[in-house]
Amino acid sequence: MENLYSRIRQSKIAGKLPSKKELNKAFSSFSKIELRVFGVLLAILILTTVLMLNNINQSLMTSVPMRGSSISEGVIGTPRFINPVLAFSDADQDMVSLVYSGLLRKISDGTLIPDLAEKYEMSKDGLVYTFTLKKNIYFHDERPVTADDVIFTINKVKDLVIKSPRRTDWEGVGAEKVDENTLRFTLKQPYASFLENATLGILPEHLWGNSPIELSDANTSPIGSGPYMVSGVSRQSSGIINHYELKSFEKFILSKPYIKNINLYFYPNENNLVQALERGNVDQISSIAPVNAEALKEKGYKIESSVLPRIFGLFFNQNQNHLFLNKVVVKAIDQAIDKERIIQNVLSGHGVVIDDPIPPSMIAYQKLSAEKNVSREEILKKVKENLAKDGWKIGTSGFLEKTTTVNKKKTTALLEFSISTSNAPELAQAAELIKEDLGAVGMKVDVKTFEVGNLNQGIIRPRKYDALLFGQIINHESDLFAFWHSSQRKDPGLNVAMYTNAKVDKILEDAFITVDEKARIKKYVQFEDEVKKDMPAIFLYSPDFIYVVREDLQGLSLGHITSPSDRFSNIYSWYTETENVWKIFAK
Repeated sequence: MENLYSRIRQSKIAGKLPSKKELNKAFSSFSKIELRVFGVLLAILILTTVLMLNNINQSLMTSVPMRGSSISEGVIGTPRFINPVLAFSDADQDMVSLVYSGLLRKISDGTLIPDLAEKYEMSKDGLVYTFTLKKNIYFHDERPVTADDVIFTINKVKDLVIKSPRRTDWEGVGAEKVDENTLRFTLKQPYASFLENATLGILPEHLWGNSPIELSDANTSPIGSGPYMVSGVSRQSSGIINHYELKSFEKFILSKPYIKNINLYFYPNENNLVQALERGNVDQISSIAPVNAEALKEKGYKIESSVLPRIFGLFFNQNQNHLFLNKVVVKAIDQAIDKERIIQNVLSGHGVVIDDPIPPSMIAYQKLSAEKNVSREEILKKVKENLAKDGWKIGTSGFLEKTTTVNKKKTTALLEFSISTSNAPELAQAAELIKEDLGAVGMKVDVKTFEVGNLNQGIIRPRKYDALLFGQIINHESDLFAFWHSSQRKDPGLNVAMYTNAKVDKILEDAFITVDEKARIKKYVQFEDEVKKDMPAIFLYSPDFIYVVREDLQGLSLGHITSPSDRFSNIYSWYTETENVWKIFAK
């Protein structure tokens, strides 16, 4: 060992490393023990060097999404109008979300980001919006997206003959082309939700311009500019579509999607949908009943959920039953209903209790909820006491009665009313639970269930109900006007509580045209306060959107989902596989 060290030292002094001959001569002078020690020390040196280099390398590495893989998803229904102008069913809207893109795109946190548009500008009075298109934006057939395509799409939406579900969004909006890349929209009055209309998918005029939009083959062979493009379709002998195969669009302006292929399979009902998942025919399904979600969860499936902007409540028709003019009675109904029991027994925990007419998370302010440390027994005791103070006593019928004297004549009224609702299992079950809760404090309740079509035509439209157990779909803040403004009390209006309050009307009218977010939020706080005072309805719950997804799916963000198709809002960011790269090369 000393000879080796001495020769290396002498070579360094001489300005060069020892030669192979010199090293061999030095090693030959080692004893067996010295050779073993040297070998061990050399092995340790090599191992520690490798480990050190590996640790340095790992510290410089990061995991990033890798492109590839495919996802198969099951959907209830059959697509017929895969175009943004006519899409109505969930199957249509799912396909539209994947195939088309708009000027703006709503992302998972509810905010709007530029999609086909590079930017937009709003005039100070909120009446004029000017959009500038991005450069190098293309449809799936490689044709460029132009201002003409945008104008064409909006004109089709506004066409009275076509009867687009989106027509009311664009009524009274003037759309003009400034140049090839610039558009100007002019409103008759400020409209707080206008920018959400700009998420409308854009049609390629060259494919749709020469035939009636309702009859075009492009309805089932769509071409858009969205993250995915149709690469295959499977049909039954009758022509009904069974399956679409989609592939990622490399020129999608926001980013080429990580998932290479999306396969959508269509099923007639929820039972078939769940069976397809369990058989492995599809990886993912959505919009299923809570009871099915819980059964799948127990079998190990991954469940994602997000609260939907749906308001389910008991809406009172004071014109048909004057009992609801009595605030003591209405407050007693509110307190006696065990809302949490409905969430657990009917929704299997997939929902949230609400006390307001605005869905949770829709308006950006902190709602204060009262502490709920009071037991059900104490609540019911208090309810009975308040009703007794108001003159309600249990009569010979076994239910609450109230005797009043008018012109020296005594009349006895029974505390009874009916609840009309759909025969959908969840609503029918919720109605029965409400009947039980109210029966516990002496109220007589009759539950009437109807097939959905009969409920709408024979009960809701003519307003023939005492109380209506019903759900409101509130996609935008502006929808609150349709549900609560007094002008919407009669059919075809949606004010099913027949609610009239001049102050609320003014608040809703002002909020509708208030573009400044903070000022608009203040108005909606005032709106909620007024509705709570008047109690035209009892607000019960908002249900969850339920999504069964692959265990390895990453990048999904449901956030502020307003409709089932919104689950695809950031699909270009989904991935199932990752790879390690140096951090300097990661995006």
